[in-house]
Amino acid sequence: MASSSGNDDDLTIPRAAINKMIKETLPNVRVANDARELVVNCCTEFIHLISSEANEICNKSDKKTISPEHVINALESLGFASYITEVKDVLQECKTVALKRRKASSRLENLGIPEEELLRQQQELFAKARQQQAELAQQEWLQMQQAAQQAQMAAASATAAQQAGSSQDEDEEDDI
Repeated sequence: MASSSGNDDDLTIPRAAINKMIKETLPNVRVANDARELVVNCCTEFIHLISSEANEICNKSDKKTISPEHVINALESLGFASYITEVKDVLQECKTVALKRRKASSRLENLGIPEEELLRQQQELFAKARQQQAELAQQEWLQMQQAAQQAQMAAASATAAQQAGSSQDEDEEDDI
């Protein structure tokens, strides 16, 4: 590798990401660990090469930030022109995803309601939901109480009827 810092781990792509890409690209192929390591090193070296060339192009144009155009020009100057079409497609995809994210994050801002007001409304909704839940619990408790009272009354009626029936039986025995 072209790194002279001695701390190569800081300058490599995470192995898990490379392993995932290998599995997705070659699902039915086993790849040896040393081959995976070689792929990681090649990817790292390729990125270093492209970014260094893009940085030089950026510096020559008196810019301080490497833009996608600098990367595309670097690919061209290093002989990787065949990648440019695919790189432009990926760049367009990235821009589309970024635009969707910005639109999604700005929806809240576009409401025109201050965050404090939204928080107040949320707290109000929570309080209303708690009140409804408490009312439901109260109704359930009352229904259980009524059912228990009805059961007690039914049991008391049955006991009274049974006692009345047994006292009639005793009266009839007395008559005999």
